[in-house]
Amino acid sequence: MIEWMVWTPPTALVFAGLALLLAGMTVWARISPPVARRGFLRIETDRGDRLYIGLISAAVVLTVWIAVTDLSMWLALACALLVLLVIGRWG
Repeated sequence: MIEWMVWTPPTALVFAGLALLLAGMTVWARISPPVARRGFLRIETDRGDRLYIGLISAAVVLTVWIAVTDLSMWLALACALLVLLVIGRWG
C-alpha cells in the first residue's frame, strides 16, 4: 500500500503525533466548542487557528535552524516547541 514511501521511525512518529493531535483537538472541540479571541497575533483566532499557525511557525523555526546553524537539533526542537506553546497560549 505505502511501500513506495520511505517511512523511518522518526517520520512515522511525527505523522502519528500529528494525527493524535488533530484527533484530540476534534474531541476537545466537541466537548468544549472553541471561542475566538484576540491575542498578540492581532487577529481573531480560536484554538484550531492558533494550532495551525503554531505548527507552521515551528516548521519555519526548524527550517531556518537547519539553514543557518550546525547546533543541535534538540535545541531547535525546544525552540520550535516553545514557539508553538507561546502562540497556542497567548496568540
